[in-house]
Order: sequence, then structure tokens, then C-alpha cells
Amino acid sequence: MKQKYKEYLKLNRNVFIAFAVDIIVSAIVAQLLAEQLDYLNTTFTLMADYATFFSVLGFLLYYDSRKKYKLESGKTDWPLLKVDLIKIFSSLGIAEVAYTIVRWLTQYYYLTIDYDPYLASVVSQVIAIAVYMIVLNLLIKITRLYKDSNKQ
Repeated sequence: MKQKYKEYLKLNRNVFIAFAVDIIVSAIVAQLLAEQLDYLNTTFTLMADYATFFSVLGFLLYYDSRKKYKLESGKTDWPLLKVDLIKIFSSLGIAEVAYTIVRWLTQYYYLTIDYDPYLASVVSQVIAIAVYMIVLNLLIKITRLYKDSNKQ
């Protein structure tokens, strides 16, 4: 399998793992805040969502790529790291905007039609994750984050 496809799979695996942990934490937070107004529950759940997701994803991305940017001399390949960080942060950032809008609106909607808070959180998060993954993978393809090394 080509290296770029392995990198896509690793990134998607890391995102899914981070979201799996996040779904559980967000559902618990949403249920704990059940007595809050719907917009407060949604907003605080989204804040817990971000803290959990970025903590787990950041660790996983670091763990998977800690050797990728090391030169034979043991030093860090800063130019390559800088270019890749710009591409990944821009892709993640734009995908997060789409995710935030979809997540907040759908969770708020489900809370207003009397879904249980944990269920509103889970359902809205599944919908938002689908949108997030589509946007993220399109942007990674557009930015050519994982281009073939022989086709640069």
C-alpha cells in the first residue's frame, strides 16, 4: 500500500479514536447539565467536546508522527514540520468550523424537541462527525498533505 494511503488511514483512525472518547465524555457532560437551559447545555457540552477531542487527537498525532520529522542527525526537520503543520491545522480548522455549526445547531434542536440530553449529544455528534470527516478528507486531498514523495 502506498505510504500516502497509510497516512490517510492513520489520520482517520486517530480522528475516530478521539471522537469515540469524545462521544462518551460529551454524553456524560450533557446529561450532567440536564437542568441547564438548552443553549447552555449545548454550549458547555461543545466546550467539553473540544477539550476532550483536541487532547486525545493531539496526543495521537504526536505519537504517530514523532519519528517522521527526525533527520538522520537526530535533529528536527523544521521546514517539513512547518509546512505539514500549516496544512493539517488549516484542514482541521475549517473542518472544525463545519463541525461546530452542525453540532451546536443539531444538539440544540434535539434538546428543544425534548430528547434526553445524552441522546441529543450523541445523535448530534454522529451527524457532525460525518460532516467533519467529509470536509477534513476533502481538504487534506486539496492541500496535498500526504502527497507521493516521488510526485512532488
